Amino acid sequence: MAGPTSRLFSRGVDLGRHRHRLLLLRNLQSAAAAADPKLCPLSSAAPPVRSYSSAFTSVHGGRPSSEYAKIRKESLETQFGRILGSSSHTIFADRRFGPFLAVYRAATISFHVVKLTIWHLLLSDVHKRAEKFRETLIRLGPFYIKLGQALSTRPDILPSAYCQELSKLQDQIPPFPTRIAVRTIESELGSRISDLFADISPEPIAAASLGQVYKAHLHSGELVAVKVQRPGMAPLLTLDALLFNMIGGQLKRFAKARKDLLVAVNEIVRHMFDEIDYVLEGKNAERFAILYSHGSGGGSMTSIKVPKVYWNYTRKSILALEWIDGIKLTDAERISKANLNRKSMIDEGLYCSLRQLLEDGFFHADPHPGNLVATEDGSLAYFDFGMMGDIPRHYRVGLIQMLVHYVNRDSLGLANDFHSLGFVPEGTDLHAIATALRVAFGDGRRQSNDFQGVMNHLYDVMYDFNFSLPPDYALVIRALGSLEGTAKALDPDFKVIESAYPFVIGRLLADPSPDMRKILRELLICDDGSIRWNRLERLHADCSYISTVARIFKRTGR
Repeated sequence: MAGPTSRLFSRGVDLGRHRHRLLLLRNLQSAAAAADPKLCPLSSAAPPVRSYSSAFTSVHGGRPSSEYAKIRKESLETQFGRILGSSSHTIFADRRFGPFLAVYRAATISFHVVKLTIWHLLLSDVHKRAEKFRETLIRLGPFYIKLGQALSTRPDILPSAYCQELSKLQDQIPPFPTRIAVRTIESELGSRISDLFADISPEPIAAASLGQVYKAHLHSGELVAVKVQRPGMAPLLTLDALLFNMIGGQLKRFAKARKDLLVAVNEIVRHMFDEIDYVLEGKNAERFAILYSHGSGGGSMTSIKVPKVYWNYTRKSILALEWIDGIKLTDAERISKANLNRKSMIDEGLYCSLRQLLEDGFFHADPHPGNLVATEDGSLAYFDFGMMGDIPRHYRVGLIQMLVHYVNRDSLGLANDFHSLGFVPEGTDLHAIATALRVAFGDGRRQSNDFQGVMNHLYDVMYDFNFSLPPDYALVIRALGSLEGTAKALDPDFKVIESAYPFVIGRLLADPSPDMRKILRELLICDDGSIRWNRLERLHADCSYISTVARIFKRTGR
């Protein structure tokens, strides 16, 4: 009787497991429907009617492609060349002292480069070299500080020691005199300062490397923030960019940078020129507001606020925005006194950022604590729309696929993602990359779900295998790093990848497009057609979270 009883017991266990799995599938379907009643991706009902942004499609039919990355990079380099050529013509044609300024600046830069070369000979420790490199960039001024900040997120260009050291760079530039700012305002707007504003603060409220901000009242009584650009920024940026192309080779040797350092610098400088065009920044702010601004805050609800642009007081070097009083997210005492819900703000900020990166593609590339503040009613307000990213749909799909492969520790899948998106050159041994990724990530105990931890794992792999980040993805890395750093000000245990995964799963369940169906199928089904039940169970748990979040967000009418 032992044999039949054992078989009967085994069948009972199998039957119980089968029922459990059927229940999982039904619950998964219910959770997906709760997130959006129109969506039921696991059923055979009519196709969902919700649509997702498909703008900025690839020249290759919307599919991830290394060829697209190459064409995109060449297009941006051509665009940058036109900008730089036009600006350099202005320096030497419109300014009689242009050649003398160039010689003086070249001598200053050469002096610091020679000092750096001497340190290169004297120091063998890479961390000491990285420290001297950072100190030199600070002495060279705004252009090089911005350059260092951007290169700190480029492990495909610099060794990890340099990336970590450059991440310490801040805008350490003193403000320029208010009398010069007033002269700029009057010149740009064509009126006396007293005719333009009822009053304006005698000193800047905030100052950075490219400009500074004053608080003012319009004659109508409205309170505004007036952003004034540092004088001569366009010609100075142009001059430094031109000179960098002359001395960049020496800096490259000192930092042991990859051969495409100059290509990366050209891309960074192109973004700098965008940042000093305040008309463009105003347009970016309005586009951002249309896409993401909503709600009215108050109670337990959090909303996203974007300051209104006052176009009558805005020019290429002057930007007037609605004044929004905010609490820095690093100011724990004021946030506590205001009784603000930290978790609600983190969820709202994460939701908004993931919408930017994964749905619409137009994203704020630098959401650090100075550009994202809390208001007294619990809203989140975004500032500074000079550095924005705009990624095509197939890059957004690629980002989702990379996240899924990383969380499930699929090293070969991740290596294939890097190749299909143009991160590695043609002919690279993807199995070697997969092996290096397995070694870098280690076992489950070493796996990190915070962004900086992931990047620390990837630094050496990206450098050793000669990765080359496409222009759009370099800004994505910067945005994710800034986002996590900002959220950690509210919750030190926040991990952007762990927190983003349920949103990504919700997107996979909700979006009926073939590429999303393919990622979901690869996530849940093995090559032999069997179901990965452990992943399905995790998916079920994530969907329970998605349903809760969906019900919360539906109350705001989104």
